[in-house]
Amino acid sequence: MTTKELTYDMLGITAADLYEQMGYHGAMPDAAVVSETHRIVDEVRAFLRARYCFFVTRDPLPAIFSLGKIIGHQLRGSEAYTLFICTAGMEFESYQQQLKSQGDLLRVFIADALGSVIAERCADQMETALQQSIDKLDWHHTNRFSPGYCGWHVGEQQQLFARFPSTCGVTLTDSSLMVPIKSVSGIIGIGAQVRHLDYSCGLCDFKQCFKRKTREQHLSNG
Repeated sequence: MTTKELTYDMLGITAADLYEQMGYHGAMPDAAVVSETHRIVDEVRAFLRARYCFFVTRDPLPAIFSLGKIIGHQLRGSEAYTLFICTAGMEFESYQQQLKSQGDLLRVFIADALGSVIAERCADQMETALQQSIDKLDWHHTNRFSPGYCGWHVGEQQQLFARFPSTCGVTLTDSSLMVPIKSVSGIIGIGAQVRHLDYSCGLCDFKQCFKRKTREQHLSNG
């Protein structure tokens, strides 16, 4: 299993990334939001230890998990599979809880957006490391797919986590939600004949996905 700890600066997060996640879509927030965003980033930079772990298996996971038609189709042709967990870490979870106890809604909102970006950028770093590990085979990888999306029931998170010898400090509640909440887990197909799609919302029927909403807003504004 491959594991890595990442500092804030290793994630390559930009202010534009944060403002996009906060819903500004290319526009600049007002001065108060900009100032508070910089303040929160400086606080988080001092302690953040994001983490990822992944491993490759040749077990026939599409036959073991109930992935649904959409994910099953995208994994078709895979010669092996990668299971992964990525997280902003318990340090960030504790920071979020502290902000909530203070009752500053603006800071809570900014931190929530930042946590989502941290988890996604951690997953991006994991994908890069995965690709580097399979380059010698001239293999490629699919998009990453998570329980709770595209027809894959979130309850199978329990089965996914049970396959890991260590889960980067991430645990599951009885309802299969991850703690820390700013975490991402799932499956990636790898092999010579698979491919990574630039944009996959056309494949998915999950109407409430924030990525779908962001794309639709971009199109309407364009």
